[in-house]
Amino acid sequence: MQKIIFMDIDGTLVNENGVIPPSAKVSVQKARENGHLVFICTGRSKSELFPEILEVGFDGIIGAAGGYIEMGDDVLLHETVKKEDVRHLVEFFNGHGVDFYLESNDGLFASGNCKKHILAIIEKMASEKPEAKEEIEKGIKPFHDLLKEGQELVREDINKISFLGSDLPFEVIKQEFQSKFMIIPSTVPAFGENSGELSVLGIHKATAIEKLIEHLDLAKENTYAYGDGVNDIEMLQFVQYGIAMGNAKEAVKKAADDITESHDEDGIFNSFKKYELI
Repeated sequence: MQKIIFMDIDGTLVNENGVIPPSAKVSVQKARENGHLVFICTGRSKSELFPEILEVGFDGIIGAAGGYIEMGDDVLLHETVKKEDVRHLVEFFNGHGVDFYLESNDGLFASGNCKKHILAIIEKMASEKPEAKEEIEKGIKPFHDLLKEGQELVREDINKISFLGSDLPFEVIKQEFQSKFMIIPSTVPAFGENSGELSVLGIHKATAIEKLIEHLDLAKENTYAYGDGVNDIEMLQFVQYGIAMGNAKEAVKKAADDITESHDEDGIFNSFKKYELI
């Protein structure tokens, strides 16, 4: 019987250095060879899905934390942030010295110091783990290079916003924006304390999965999802089999039906074997 599998990227399909473990790549490909559907289900926008991710081979994309659904040449959903809300956050973050970038399907648009800040993060990671320097640069540097500086930031094509760690407490930012946005701590730990993500209010990965399986006329009983971050909780609770990675946050593990090993311990491969997906 055909199953449908939803796969988070950061911390799930790719490790903390942004690299896909070979066993995870093989697992996705073998599951599809067995007739199952495998969808990316990520907080990333389409522009952040680098070739090495898409080359694994997927049946479609849920992006922008549930705000975007694509299957083949068809876009089934594309929610964007209201322009006046983008203006509000740009003025707020610039006024409080918070570095951020705006995510759209056509690119990432960085605030004045954001690209420099992220480069410093990459350099710090590489200096702390010299043995992983090559992997870090391969997995994360392309993201830095994608950031566009000096562009108009008050835009109508924004799916999601990420802000880097600063001295401004996360709770202050949450209080400012929680009436207009979904707001969570960053799913990228390297972005530091008080970092986070803002997305369209009322939209998350589970709402997108529900819309997609209805479109495909597939039963919820045949759904699987893999994740590690707080933006995966609704997804893991919604599907029939929600599996947390071994490296997942404790709240995510509590929300899951099962826990597999971490990304670098062949967690995806082992779980796919357990559930006879491969």
